[in-house]
Amino acid sequence: MKTALTIAGSDSSGGAGIQADIKTMTMNGVYAMSVITALTAQNTTGVYGIQETSPEFIDQQMDCVFTDIFPDAVKIGMLSSPEIMRHIASGLRKYSPGHIVLDPVMVSTSGHRLMQKDAETVLQTELFPLAEIITPNIPEAEALTGLKITDASSMEMAARELSERFHTSILLKGGHRIEDANDLLYSEGKSFWIHGERVDNHNTHGTGCTLSSAIAANLAKGFSLEDSVRRAKAYITDALKAGLDLGQGSGPMDHTLGKNSNKFFI
Repeated sequence: MKTALTIAGSDSSGGAGIQADIKTMTMNGVYAMSVITALTAQNTTGVYGIQETSPEFIDQQMDCVFTDIFPDAVKIGMLSSPEIMRHIASGLRKYSPGHIVLDPVMVSTSGHRLMQKDAETVLQTELFPLAEIITPNIPEAEALTGLKITDASSMEMAARELSERFHTSILLKGGHRIEDANDLLYSEGKSFWIHGERVDNHNTHGTGCTLSSAIAANLAKGFSLEDSVRRAKAYITDALKAGLDLGQGSGPMDHTLGKNSNKFFI
């Protein structure tokens, strides 16, 4: 069985972070493992507390995973401090996994910065160069490039700039800032539009975590980068269409997909 590792924080409400990653990887047919970088007290209405994992304990977790069940792919999610980023980068350089998917989690879809400037700098210098693909949303791509992204043309411009600067593939997520559900994959000098169906569902907690984890799972199974992204996009669309409605805020998706539960396992 193929294996995948998520390096991210825990979401106590189960909709995002480690919990969403493990559900997604399992439903996409790989054995999921985790390195937990932080505990959060959160639910569908917000984040109410964060307790960081010590960098030394992160090192221990990574050593235990990589020396026993080596992951075929790694997904990196939200990281809370420059020191933690440096330790994770050091571990990844030490073990050199074949596929690394990085969800930068720098700026929320609404435009709120989730990371201090010094941490953003370390993320770019230490971890971006290790990634096979980076999956920013539009506000994150704007923060990284200084460009205003309002349409397909500006999405292509931003994705090309990021890919050339960091020497990696970029999946620029259209999300709520563009009036469709299309994402742009820019890889090896070429643009690939990943067309999606916009689903009328306000329960979108954990969509970025889920998408990046599904990409990692499909890369682990041996699919090409483009096919992995397309399969991940289809999975998240079905998870939204399942119509799960939990909690008082922006709730989680149905990672089990209801009647389509075996659709993406192969």
